[in-house]
Amino acid sequence: MSFDRLIAKIIETGNPTVAGLDPKLDYVPEFIKKKSFEEKGADLKGAAHAILKFNKAIIDEICDIVPAIKPQAAYYEMYGYHGVKTLYKTIEYAKSKGMFVIVDGKRNDIGATMEAYTNAYLGSAAVDGKQFEGFGADALTVNGYLGTDGIAPLTKVCAENDKGIFVLVKTSNKSSGELQDKLLAEGGTIYNAMGGMCEKWGEDTIGKYGYSAVGAVVGATYPEQLAEMRAKLPHTFFLVPGYGAQGGGAEGVAKAFDENGLGAIVNSSRAIMCAYQKEGCDEQDFAKAARRECLRMKDDITAFVPALKK
Repeated sequence: MSFDRLIAKIIETGNPTVAGLDPKLDYVPEFIKKKSFEEKGADLKGAAHAILKFNKAIIDEICDIVPAIKPQAAYYEMYGYHGVKTLYKTIEYAKSKGMFVIVDGKRNDIGATMEAYTNAYLGSAAVDGKQFEGFGADALTVNGYLGTDGIAPLTKVCAENDKGIFVLVKTSNKSSGELQDKLLAEGGTIYNAMGGMCEKWGEDTIGKYGYSAVGAVVGATYPEQLAEMRAKLPHTFFLVPGYGAQGGGAEGVAKAFDENGLGAIVNSSRAIMCAYQKEGCDEQDFAKAARRECLRMKDDITAFVPALKK
């Protein structure tokens, strides 16, 4: 009924980070692409095949040191149904290695449509009287700007299936303030109001670590707002994008954590997937380069975060 499983993995690995697997084909080493194109064709099918091989190799190298992955659905959907299959296979493989999987889909709708999104990613679909999981993710990012109608179907399934959601609150992009920082007539900002709604939406799903099944996306690029939200949302677990390539630093990111060294997980995508390019190492060493970057990121962030208290 909460993010207890994710927090337990963070404690086990001593690592409050998540590897974002958002693979552009340009990130995939040439030797993998060449082989996949020879086997499957130089088309969408071949591209999706190459990405799956790339993802699996990285997962193999980091599964013992990183608690979770976060595949962004768009990077798979762009390759059509072959890409969507690769998303499913990536989720399946990461879970088989004991990793927690957050699908970054930013889904947003109401009623029966939101129920369908929920069942696809966090629940199951009925077929001839039996239930079957769609993607089988552990958590999903969602847009809460349709209000409770768009969140209620999710919280119900989260409670029933031990899943979680991360609601967009204060995002890391440069223009986020155009809407999210607007002042409301009754006082406070829009992102403050959304954060407060996350606390309310999750109040019946609080787990043993004090956090509910309704988390919040709060960007690393706005450390002051991170600190503000951490103080105001004591039961809301944070997913923190924007570290590294987008400009968020470890000292600022530390403001997302509570006094027990918990309360947040920090994402890095491109820096991990493209670590071999940055290092200039042999492309055959791409997965080990990803591991080295994950360890560097862990050390960088945990140097500023309070020591973990189990």
